[in-house]
Amino acid sequence: MNQKSRKGWERAILLGLVFALAMGAIPWATAALAESPTVLITDYTVNPPVLAPGGYGTITVVMKNTANSASLQESSPSGGSLTTRNVDISAVIDSVELIGNGIRVIDGSFHQFGALGPGQSVNVTFSIQAPDTEGLYFPEVWVGINGGKNVRYPVPVNVNTDQFIMKTPTIGVQKEMPDSITPGDSIPVTLTLTNAGIIRVSDLVITMKTSSPSLGAKGANTMALLPLEGGANQTINLDFVTDRNIPLGLKKITLGIDYRLPDGTAKHQDEVIEVPIEGRAELGFVSVDTSPRRVTADQPFDLTIRIENTGTGEAKQVAATVDLPMTGTKEAFIGKIKPGNDAPAVFMLDGGKSDTYSYNVSITYVDDLGTHTVTRPMSLRVIPGDGMGIILPLGVVLLIGGFIGYRYWYLPRKNGAGTLPWRKKS
Repeated sequence: MNQKSRKGWERAILLGLVFALAMGAIPWATAALAESPTVLITDYTVNPPVLAPGGYGTITVVMKNTANSASLQESSPSGGSLTTRNVDISAVIDSVELIGNGIRVIDGSFHQFGALGPGQSVNVTFSIQAPDTEGLYFPEVWVGINGGKNVRYPVPVNVNTDQFIMKTPTIGVQKEMPDSITPGDSIPVTLTLTNAGIIRVSDLVITMKTSSPSLGAKGANTMALLPLEGGANQTINLDFVTDRNIPLGLKKITLGIDYRLPDGTAKHQDEVIEVPIEGRAELGFVSVDTSPRRVTADQPFDLTIRIENTGTGEAKQVAATVDLPMTGTKEAFIGKIKPGNDAPAVFMLDGGKSDTYSYNVSITYVDDLGTHTVTRPMSLRVIPGDGMGIILPLGVVLLIGGFIGYRYWYLPRKNGAGTLPWRKKS
């Protein structure tokens, strides 16, 4: 082997050793638990907001890389131990373009745009010219991502129209439900969701949360809805239930509304349904008693009617009246009756002729729902008097009068001298 060849081999061996040493010192990536970079358009601005026909303006969009850092496992080819380190996920943007769709794009097509680090945002501005025809136009921003999902985002442009354009959709919620709810009632709620923007929303989900364990949804707490186009609406019916132990007052049902924009941006908004829980008193009759128990003609008596509250609210300003054709106290003021309690209404009457009387008991009261009146027909039997109250005293008087007449008038006349018959005459 000549000297030149030997030097060539030595150089090759030396380079191989250097390469081997270098490869042993540099770890190899064996597994990467990294997610694909995600770029979203989070905002846009059209300047001026309304373009004149044929006028010039700009569209500025905000692009953001929403990916986070990820773990990367690395090891050397010589079988060394695995090492784990965090690496940033950058989004490599190949291109950013504006597709006019009726709008003339003057400037703003970018190729080999560059990398966008995790969590970073960048503004991209396009120069445009409006067409000569008035109306709403929707040029689209196209973002090409190397190794990621491409983005298509429509931007509304108003060319001399009076139509209102919202940057992003807002879900308007109209609620229909009863004016008041009493404990134990069901609560039917009708929601009308309206997309107040002009951009379609999808993955629309409603999550319901209540502020009291005594208030809950009849079905599932989460409901998935159909996509909602701009300006469209959707009506859904919800049912909630309460138990009789729910405290009175204003209770809240929170509606969490989640949806996505066309570019995948997640949005969330909260709505509140206020449920007024009000007490409803329900008054009924427990018993009717008289004192004395047997009502006699022309004799005074007391009429006692016990009134019970079987409702869920307190009855206030409770008063009762009877329309018996008798004199006396025919109105009784009771005051308050709490749920589950009763109270007497006492009427002191002077009496009447013997008969069977049909009469009405009327109760008026106030609860959280307003003023109410309850009327119930009743009857009262008044029996004839037996006369013993007069005959007995009269008999005693007659007996005493008869004895006195016999002793001091009849016997003296019979004996002449006025002596008693069993005494001898002298």
